[in-house]
Amino acid sequence: MGLGKTLQAISLLSHLKTQRIAPGPFLVLCPLSVTDGWLSEFSKFCPSLRVLQYVGDKVHRRHLRRTLHQLVHKPSTSAHSNNELSFDVLMTTYDIALIDQDFLSQIPWHYAIIDEAQRLKNPSSVLYNVLDQRFIMPRRLLLTGTPIQNNLSELWALMHFCLPSIFGKLDEFLSTFKEAGDLLTGAKANRANRQFKIIKHILKAFMLRRTKALLIKSGILALPPLTELTVMVPLTQLQKKLYMSVLRKELQTLLSFTGGSCRHQSLQNIVIQLRKACSHPYLFSGIEPEPYVEGEHLVQASGKLIVLDFILKKLHELGHRVLLFAQMTQTLDILQDFLELRNYTYERLDGSVRAEERFAAIRNFSSLSTKALRKDDNQSGAFVFMISTRAGGVGLNLIGADTVMFYEQDWNPQADKQALQRAHRIGQLNHVLSINLVSQRTIEEVIMRRAERKLKLSHNIIGEEDRTDVKGGDLGDEDSDMKSIVFGLHLFDPADTTTESINEDTTSETVSVEKLAKLKTMSEKVAMMRSHEPSEKDERAFEINLNLADGNGTVIRRVSDSISVDPGLNEAAYLSWVKKFKDASHSIEDATAELGSQRVAPEEKLLKREVNKKKVEEKRLAKWETFGYKTLAVKEPDITASQNISDSGSIQLVYGDCTNPSKLCPAKPAIIFSCIDNSGTWGHGGMFDALTSLSTCIPDDYHRASEFDDLHMGDLHLIQLDEGKCTRSLDAPLWVALAIVQSYNPRRKVPRSEISMPDLELCLSKAAFSAAQHSAVIHMPRIGYQGGSKRSEWYTIERLLRKYSSVHGIDIFVYYFQRSSRERADSV
Repeated sequence: MGLGKTLQAISLLSHLKTQRIAPGPFLVLCPLSVTDGWLSEFSKFCPSLRVLQYVGDKVHRRHLRRTLHQLVHKPSTSAHSNNELSFDVLMTTYDIALIDQDFLSQIPWHYAIIDEAQRLKNPSSVLYNVLDQRFIMPRRLLLTGTPIQNNLSELWALMHFCLPSIFGKLDEFLSTFKEAGDLLTGAKANRANRQFKIIKHILKAFMLRRTKALLIKSGILALPPLTELTVMVPLTQLQKKLYMSVLRKELQTLLSFTGGSCRHQSLQNIVIQLRKACSHPYLFSGIEPEPYVEGEHLVQASGKLIVLDFILKKLHELGHRVLLFAQMTQTLDILQDFLELRNYTYERLDGSVRAEERFAAIRNFSSLSTKALRKDDNQSGAFVFMISTRAGGVGLNLIGADTVMFYEQDWNPQADKQALQRAHRIGQLNHVLSINLVSQRTIEEVIMRRAERKLKLSHNIIGEEDRTDVKGGDLGDEDSDMKSIVFGLHLFDPADTTTESINEDTTSETVSVEKLAKLKTMSEKVAMMRSHEPSEKDERAFEINLNLADGNGTVIRRVSDSISVDPGLNEAAYLSWVKKFKDASHSIEDATAELGSQRVAPEEKLLKREVNKKKVEEKRLAKWETFGYKTLAVKEPDITASQNISDSGSIQLVYGDCTNPSKLCPAKPAIIFSCIDNSGTWGHGGMFDALTSLSTCIPDDYHRASEFDDLHMGDLHLIQLDEGKCTRSLDAPLWVALAIVQSYNPRRKVPRSEISMPDLELCLSKAAFSAAQHSAVIHMPRIGYQGGSKRSEWYTIERLLRKYSSVHGIDIFVYYFQRSSRERADSV
């Protein structure tokens, strides 16, 4: 975890090669996000080793395989076939190792190094079995900062992968540890400690541990201090209502759990919904007020985002840089809108980001040290680096930041620990502050307390000698984890939601001025904690919460002194909470019934709205029939009828004019895809002029659709061109697809809105479905921003393009605008 494992592994390969112990070739498997780091380390410390980076698309990899095949089959005077290879080390990713296993498994690897080896924690996974059974690699080295994550089965999987003859059956391995764990909680604790020591000595023979404590103690490493802070954030009233509504909806499922009749997956879904309510209400569809306009309502809706806003403002003023982790990519979308609202510069990294963009973002962020960032500074460095925990929590070097914030906690505490090491690692020069935002007295607090118990397992098995007296909890069973979380619901007080009025519109609720002032004070104290210099190991972790009943409002205490909340199996407390929850629900229902006489019931409102909508639609259709208008809008496709994923589709980035597809794909049916707004006014310049010069019927059909009120967000108008309507000869059928993805309102400061991603996805789905029906290829310009802090919009669009090209098995060509040489020279 940032302590030099990569350099140690490179040194090993160099020693094997230079001392002629093993001639090679060597295999390195690692996540895509760290391949750039591996190459950099090879070039710096061991340039004599020839490294082949076997990554890229299938065309590029096919070219590499062809080159290697031709090289191997050339006549050679050498007696060793390995000398004929053009590389000493082949570096690739797990996914490519699976995709191209037929080729890679033919090479006899003298040594294999697998980075972030916790990927092999499941012995039933495809990757585990393919590497173990098909690949020839008698010597294996696993690199991981978290050999134990959830349970002992994962540790056995790693050890068995390396040494199957020594670590035989899983049952035998678990029984040995289970006996020690049972003894530890019983009367014979001394015997249990002795047995744990024996187990540790066995593991030490095969496990080389490189920890911060050992390196600092030996004088090899000097790291700046680390302060970990858990901030307990209250829910807003809107969040409480959503939280209660989820519980009310799932009450029968929760009750059936106590009788053992509920499925594990159902409980997991409930927990996910509760976590969404804790993160941000807009994660639920239909909650965000329409029209979708960025504003303070985005911040005011979530207690976490209010605190994050205050903390980031203070950190920005003090010149710090931040890593911001979230578990769900939908949460990253909301956080991205928030950063745009506050005009903070940022980078984004999740599973949808292309490798080139990912490496560039990492290099740019890490190359700049922490410095003062002012709004009036003309600086290009990002203030915030947003990352999804699973996509960027391993292997990255982001020491350009000195503050790490977790907006959402990962299910696995080791994932968060690894994510923290992206900043607190070799090369960091500043005091690192880790801030974990947790919604107080909710399911998130239960998960956090459960995670603390999980971490004790690692201390018991591979921890230091002086930590054998740590009282071990459950040895990590997934079912018991879920039981702990569900029974831990009794931490949340359902009566809290009855303290405020329930007849307010949920979309207009705001946080009180007094509460905001206390949250601001708490946030300022959080930022001040980076001046804390921990002198002892147990003084680096603190917990801060908001006590609204207290005049001061903020309480800070060491984690070791914090109140112990045991989320273990407590069925009595859980059933007591269910009774209290029912009573609170009845009181809300009674209050709602009393208000029902004063206002129209929601069912009546919905019925009335549907009737009015039907009348408007009938009137519009009558007008169309009278004037002979026929819509060109494509109906929404039946996705279930074409759900099979195909590997024949592709996305290709090209230069050229997308309105002339015959240059690239002659004699091939084509659809030109273009984004427009619903204003009814055909624009000028760019694609507008290009489409007009192609055929004047395109703007004419657009104007006619506007005249008959046929331009709605999410509509895709498919216009077929023929020789008579087109200015150039056609060698194949040609259509133009106009996607209505931008709204227009002249009363807004900026009348034309940004591209609506949900509407764009709907239009892409329709266009891809139409292309599949006509055996056509889609040609389109690159949509979205190409630079600056907003470039991540393209990441989302590219993910959508890949999705629908795979679903429908079609090819999509995305055209870049190629500037002239004079324009390129002017920009330099």
